[in-house]
Amino acid sequence: MARERGDRGDRDSRDNALVDFVVKIKRSACVVKGGRRFSFNALVVVGDKRGRVSYGYGKANEVPPSVEKAIKEGEANVNRSKKVSLRGNTIPHRVIGKFGASKVIMVPAGPGTGVKAGPGVREVLQAAGVTNILTKVHGSTNPMNLVKATINGLQQLRTREEVAALRGVAI
Repeated sequence: MARERGDRGDRDSRDNALVDFVVKIKRSACVVKGGRRFSFNALVVVGDKRGRVSYGYGKANEVPPSVEKAIKEGEANVNRSKKVSLRGNTIPHRVIGKFGASKVIMVPAGPGTGVKAGPGVREVLQAAGVTNILTKVHGSTNPMNLVKATINGLQQLRTREEVAALRGVAI
């Protein structure tokens, strides 16, 4: 289900660094007089693989326009999002992200572990540039809630230097 898009020639080099992953495409039907009218919803995660990650949600009557709308919204949100604090290619400490009834537990892992995560969580972590991590999901497995919970957990991350500065102590 995840798809990484390549090079987009009509944009500048800063935007070329963005990658996007399609997390979920849903079909909904509206029953009308002549039958059913289908529309499609797309959930896409966009990131720069250097700590910035966001999501986009698009709706249209066909799949490609819905994905394009979601990517456009995700790219706009990435530019406004805060950069995630990473330690090498993993996270600095254990963190729990929550959104709605979904809870995502993320634990740092050693080199060579890979991204041990389910759908939704995996795409967010790959878009953020995390390559070694362990995760566990509790509660709802709704893809939208999982994406938001994972981003919430990543925003909670703090490096050792940030914590020392907040406490006013020297390391």
